[in-house]
Amino acid sequence: MTEADLAKTLVTADRIQEWLLTDGLRILLTLALAVIVRWLLHRLIARVVKTMTSKTTARDDEGRDRSLTGRLFAEASATARARHQQRTATLGSLLRSSVTFVVGLVAMLTVMALVGIPLGPLLASAGVGGVALGFGAQSLVKDFLSGVFMILEDQYGVGDVIDTGEAIGTVEEVSLRVTRLRDANGVTWYIRNGEIIRIGNLSQHRATAIVDVPVAYDEDVAHVTAVISDAAAAMAADKAWEGRLLDTPKVAGIESIVGQTMTLRVLAEASPSDKVDIQRELRQRIKSALDVAGVKAPPMNPFGGPRP
Repeated sequence: MTEADLAKTLVTADRIQEWLLTDGLRILLTLALAVIVRWLLHRLIARVVKTMTSKTTARDDEGRDRSLTGRLFAEASATARARHQQRTATLGSLLRSSVTFVVGLVAMLTVMALVGIPLGPLLASAGVGGVALGFGAQSLVKDFLSGVFMILEDQYGVGDVIDTGEAIGTVEEVSLRVTRLRDANGVTWYIRNGEIIRIGNLSQHRATAIVDVPVAYDEDVAHVTAVISDAAAAMAADKAWEGRLLDTPKVAGIESIVGQTMTLRVLAEASPSDKVDIQRELRQRIKSALDVAGVKAPPMNPFGGPRP
């Protein structure tokens, strides 16, 4: 090897050493910092998810009633709590993936700048494309953010009956962008999450079954109330309705008096999915009990309805 070749080799080695001590060290520190930031953010997300699920469980345990009604209520809400925990974990997984993508992208751009790759044209093109995409995807971003908060707050889930303002029906599918539900007529509705202003969930926890009982105006209120209460108590004691009827139905009192018709209202706490069945069964039992007790129905008008 000649002296010129040896000098060239030494210069190359010196340059490599210089690069390793400057740009190489910066690249290494950038990658190490990206790994640390990613780990810290993943740990923070995992802690938030764990805190949310533990708070839900603790709140249910603190408010738990040890009576029969309380145990039935706890069983009814166990599925909703498990669904909430599962969806919270899903949201945590989505956030971790997003964090990994963002941190990796920033680290890659930083390394490219340190290596000497010109980022100006790339960022300019990305900026123009991002502005155009931003204007075109405003509604998409709105739907996505609304879906994230909907999942985070567990406002509703598959199988729930909800009122979105535009449609009322049973939820069949929930995604980050749209909610699909089917109404009582069998129509399938696709509703963008960003367009939902208010949500009424008819399936969470328990529902109140309301039965109005019209009788003649001149009937004794105390007697009618006792007959209805006995029929309601018999239904609550029936094993066939255990777990579906959460408490003994109660007579709230006179709801209205119109002409010769006096209407008494009966309230029953029920599981949301059995509300309609309980109303029908309660009406049938009350009607049979009133017939046996000789309680008169309201006088009929010529058109076949109660006389006003």
